[in-house]
This record gives sequence, structure tokens and C-alpha cells, in this order.
Amino acid sequence: MEFTIDNLLHSFTHLLQCFHVVCRKKRIFAKNSKTIFDMKKILLTLTFAVAFQAAIAQEPRRRFNREAYTTETPMAHDPVMAKEGDTYYLYATGMGIQQMTSKDRKTWTVSHQPVMTVIPGWTTDSVPGFGSHVWAPDIIHWHGQWWMAYSCSTFGKNGSAIGLLSSRSLGRNMWKDEGCIVTSHERKRDANGRMIGDNWNAIDPNFVIDDATDTPWLVWGSFWDGIQLARLDSTMHIAKGEQSRTIARRYDPNYKPTEPNPTSKFAGTNAIEAPFIFKHGGYYYLFVSWDYCCRGAKSNYRVAVGRSKTVTGPYLDRNGKDMANGGGTLFLEGDKKEWEAAGHCAVYTFDGEDVFICHGYSATQNGAALLIQRPIVWTSDEWPELKP
Repeated sequence: MEFTIDNLLHSFTHLLQCFHVVCRKKRIFAKNSKTIFDMKKILLTLTFAVAFQAAIAQEPRRRFNREAYTTETPMAHDPVMAKEGDTYYLYATGMGIQQMTSKDRKTWTVSHQPVMTVIPGWTTDSVPGFGSHVWAPDIIHWHGQWWMAYSCSTFGKNGSAIGLLSSRSLGRNMWKDEGCIVTSHERKRDANGRMIGDNWNAIDPNFVIDDATDTPWLVWGSFWDGIQLARLDSTMHIAKGEQSRTIARRYDPNYKPTEPNPTSKFAGTNAIEAPFIFKHGGYYYLFVSWDYCCRGAKSNYRVAVGRSKTVTGPYLDRNGKDMANGGGTLFLEGDKKEWEAAGHCAVYTFDGEDVFICHGYSATQNGAALLIQRPIVWTSDEWPELKP
């Protein structure tokens, strides 16, 4: 029988009738009329309660079964891209990871279905408070398949985890859960007042391949002690015995900013995150985001860059200062006309052109996070700049 509200009410009405007949046969109706009346009220209440819950249960199926739509100004926080065949794929922060496709990187079809239709159980076990809002993915094609890393966290705390998915094809949107790459434990004081936990945050992952050895590495981090780097094994998990090392900080470790963090009382003021390493010529370029995101028009996010001859660093800015000691050359910031601020970037080579992408907080749309795409040009001394 089809499950409908009408059928449900009919079934409960029939149950009430049966209950009344049983009471008469047992000769208890007259003796216990008040009890029977109360029990009828209970059954009627249950009838309408279940009917109401059934109506609610049916509603989400209608609400989420919406059609895909197209736009030339997609909202995308922490965007990354990939190309398979003649199709571009964009992934971003969202419920289960937002995804969209394009043939020309101008008109985007935003999918109603997320990358992750089921959130792996290990994520909520590892990160208390995490639900299904997945942050800052990254994607790479290596050794014949696609790998996607993603962030599980709660805002302003560093009890976090970076998960891993794999797929043979982007077009099929069928991803396999590969478990956890790395976890950070919340930094706090124990009962004796001692600091415990990790002094880094396992979010904002980015894969990079060492060209010389075909070895994968993972760079990640947000606030606390800054940007971390660790070698991966052939399964894209942290290699056995590998310890992460800090390769970039917002400030010199000995400098203590006087302005407090306006977004979190736990994260501190080492406002650096969202690393992305891009190989060009003889250098690996480390792009990072400085200062504060996620405040709409009040955000002051900006992008800085340094470079190194090796994946492991040190990454130096144009003045030769190590990014681990607060170095970094400013690459992009808000112009206060079109964009209040911009950050969380990625860099790719598409069809022979190097392309910079990030999200920007729109100055004309009340701070909405929109996709930015700009070509990169290279100076004579091999530093990146945005094409005018």
C-alpha cells in the first residue's frame, strides 16, 4: 500500500474502532468510561502527531530535489578546480562539498547534489561538533586517479581532521572514502594547567607532487603555529614516521601582535592559512592567505607568496625573508571597489595558460563570497603577477 497521510489516518481510525469493539466485548466500557475516553484521546493525539511527522519527513525530499542552475557569478568559498576531458569542475566549501561544472570557465552549472551524499562516520568521531558542512577541499590527479582532500572542523578551534576521497572519473561523481589523512587535537590546558594538544590546525589541505621524485606531499594549516608540510605515501596518507614541519607564519615567532583575533579567542593572532603550492620553472611557489576571512564585507583577507627551489623550503619572499619567520610578498588584496577582500586561492595551468582563482568578498553585493579568476603573468625574474 502506498504510504500517504490519508492512509495513515484511515489506519488509526480503524484501530480506534477495533479498540471500542474490544472494550464492549470485555464489558469494560461502562465501568471504565473515563479510562477509555483518556485512551482514545491518546490514540487520536498519536494519530495526528505521526501524521505531522510524516508530512515533515516528506518535505525535505521536495526541498532538496531541486534542479541544477547556471550562473556566471557563482558563489564559492575556498574554490579549487580540475579539468577532465572538455569539462572544468569546481569544488568548494559547502554541505557535503559544493560542486559545479563548466565548458568554458564562464558559465557554471551548479549541481544540486554534493560530492559527499553520506558523511563518513569517522569524521564526527574524530571532530566533536562537526556535522556535514565540509570546508576547503583540494583535488589532484595522480597515478591514474583523482584524489580529493577535505576539512572537518568547527570554527575557531583546532580539533580538526583532513579526510580523503578517491575516484576514477570526475564525471561519474562516485567517490570512495579513504579515511583520514591527518588529525589535530584541540590545544587546551589540562586539569594541572599544562598545555596539551597540537599547536597547528588540520584544515585547508593542498596536494603537491615533488617533480624530482614523484613523491606526494601535503601542505595545510590555519592560525596557531601556521602552515604545515608533511610527506605522503603512495596511498596519499602521511608517510610512516613523518612529522610535519612549519614552513610559513604570519609573523616572526618573537613578534606578538597587540590587536586581538576578532574571529576566535582560541586561534591566536598568527593569521595565516589556506596554503597552495604551484610549480613553475625551477621554483615551487607557496601562496598563502593572510589575516581574516569569513566576515563578509568586514573581511580583510589577502594573498601573499614566496618561493623555493625544493618542496620542503625554505620559502623566501622577494626580499629574501623566510616565510617561516613572517616573510611573504603581497600578491592580491581587496581594491575596496569591486572586492572588499580576497583569498583562499589556487593556481592551475589550463590550456597553456596559468590561472589564479580565489574567492572575493564582493563590495557591491554585501560581502558575498564570489569566484575570482585571473590570468598570471611572470616577471623577468620569475615572480608571479596578475595580468591587468
